[in-house]
Amino acid sequence: MLRVLLVDSDPDRAAEVEAGLAATGCTVVAIAAGTEELTRHVRDTGAEVIVCGLDDPSRDELEGMRALHRDEPRPVVLFTEKAEPEQIEAALAAGVSAYVVEGMAPARVRPVIEVAIRRFRAHQALREELAEARQGLEDRKLVDRAKALLMQRHRLTEPEAYKRLRRMAMDRGLRIAAMAGLVLDKN
Repeated sequence: MLRVLLVDSDPDRAAEVEAGLAATGCTVVAIAAGTEELTRHVRDTGAEVIVCGLDDPSRDELEGMRALHRDEPRPVVLFTEKAEPEQIEAALAAGVSAYVVEGMAPARVRPVIEVAIRRFRAHQALREELAEARQGLEDRKLVDRAKALLMQRHRLTEPEAYKRLRRMAMDRGLRIAAMAGLVLDKN
């Protein structure tokens, strides 16, 4: 069962969507009138997906989604009446996984949620891959600087400096980048 936090200021529409979600096997864990304290609502309810029905998302509402995306990333589906390019761009930048125009018909909510979940997962995988690549680059820079220092200090060739750095890391049970950091800190 998919745990959904429903955000909608229109109680009648929220009730319709909640019934539609329940009919498709989702559990609406809470209904919020707006996105203020969205991150807290997600933490408190354990929601896996956020479905928002906002006729005209304000900057503050989008900021609530941005905070959620930063602190507790979850797929966010935004149903709205507005299709202004700037607003769509702002919503996507705030972490919205699916931006759907022209209302929140209960029958179409579940398929849109499924697409949003897959898009969110793909985006998260790319973010993790990027973070790993950045970390690898930073580690490489650190190792290169430590090798240069060892080469200068001990008149070593680059392969000899690398071998020494690797041996020092192995002797201490550290990753080579961590050892490189220690070598540079001691300088």
